[in-house]
Amino acid sequence: MVRDTNKHFKFDWTTIILFLLLVGFGWLNILSASHTGGDIDYFDLSHSYGKQLVFIFLTFVLIILLLGIDAKFYERFSSIIYIVSMLSLVGLFVFGKNVNGATSWYAIGGMTLQPSEFAKTATALAVAKHISDLNTNINSFKDQIQTFIIIIIPAILVLLQNDTGSTIVYGAFFFVLYREGLPKYYLSIGISVIILSVLALKFGAITASIIGAVLIFGYHFKNRKQFSFFKALLALLLAIGLSFAVKLFYQNVIPPHQQDRISLWLRLEKDPVKLQQMKKTFAYNLNESEKAISSGGFTGKGFMEGTRTTGKFVPEQHTDYIFSTVGEEWGFLGCSFVVVLFVLLLLRILHLAELQKSQFSRVYGYGVASIIFIHFLINIGMVMGLIPTIGIPLPLFSYGGSGLWAFTILIFIFIKLDSNRINEW
Repeated sequence: MVRDTNKHFKFDWTTIILFLLLVGFGWLNILSASHTGGDIDYFDLSHSYGKQLVFIFLTFVLIILLLGIDAKFYERFSSIIYIVSMLSLVGLFVFGKNVNGATSWYAIGGMTLQPSEFAKTATALAVAKHISDLNTNINSFKDQIQTFIIIIIPAILVLLQNDTGSTIVYGAFFFVLYREGLPKYYLSIGISVIILSVLALKFGAITASIIGAVLIFGYHFKNRKQFSFFKALLALLLAIGLSFAVKLFYQNVIPPHQQDRISLWLRLEKDPVKLQQMKKTFAYNLNESEKAISSGGFTGKGFMEGTRTTGKFVPEQHTDYIFSTVGEEWGFLGCSFVVVLFVLLLLRILHLAELQKSQFSRVYGYGVASIIFIHFLINIGMVMGLIPTIGIPLPLFSYGGSGLWAFTILIFIFIKLDSNRINEW
């Protein structure tokens, strides 16, 4: 095959088009959610839609810069990018601005910048660099610990800033490690811990321990050759310890407002008076969001015709709850369109990741897909009441310059890495 001498446009345009569709449709919903009536001045910086449009224009400048940098730069300087990103997180403890109880922003003039959004990309690069340097699957315990440390450092720094939502996102790297050879028992342990924790909070430590014992010894008798009695006994002791530790962690470590959100989700509160108060305080957003989505029906009420959206019934509707605008004004069809776009984007990135000849590019591609997937899953689940309320934006869709730029960097670094593969043909 003859090599195309014009390499400037040899990128995966399918991914780019999906990116543009999500950003464009997201801005339309931000416009609807933040419009206060009267004539629309698209560049009115007193409104969220005006600011977001400026952010989008700056995004195109950012894209040109990202695609103009040599692909080898991202691998060669990934460790430095990671260190600088970690220092930016540490600096928040001294220079950070507190917003809604989280010290996660730098105030720069009239703007705020959230470094935790960019730290996800830095961590994805660092994980990809570390695993590719090993030049093998991460089978050894030493390699696993080193990789875990790279992921845990930013997660802890973000957690200390009281940004629980962004902390949870770092769990996305489990999918990356699993693809690169992390033993399957980590998956079993992770799922077991989550299930046991929910059971302990919902039904108590003793009930959770009994259920854990039945499952552990049931698995032991079914797989005696692979799972010895000693391992079963050790697993039981750990399960009992976890069941009792979860309650202590929930009561003494988790912030009160997060406790209330978990309590509402699991229906833990027995006092009807306090329950009603909690619903007014913490479930108001969710209740209004669900009403807005359900009122849209199959086809929606029409662009900028949503009564609950224009009436500003849903707080933070242009940010974390932007999907409720889609549900009310575009209906089931609009919601399905957004979900399909995200699914197609994720499948495309995973497909491209598997085509990579470089392990660094493949691991990074899986990191990109995993981060987007966790954001998408949690945000949609939160808006629909399937999981507790967690402050996580919908990628490329919610209002915010930091989030938009961070996901743009995340995606277009991979597009640039993938261009090397395309240009080899």
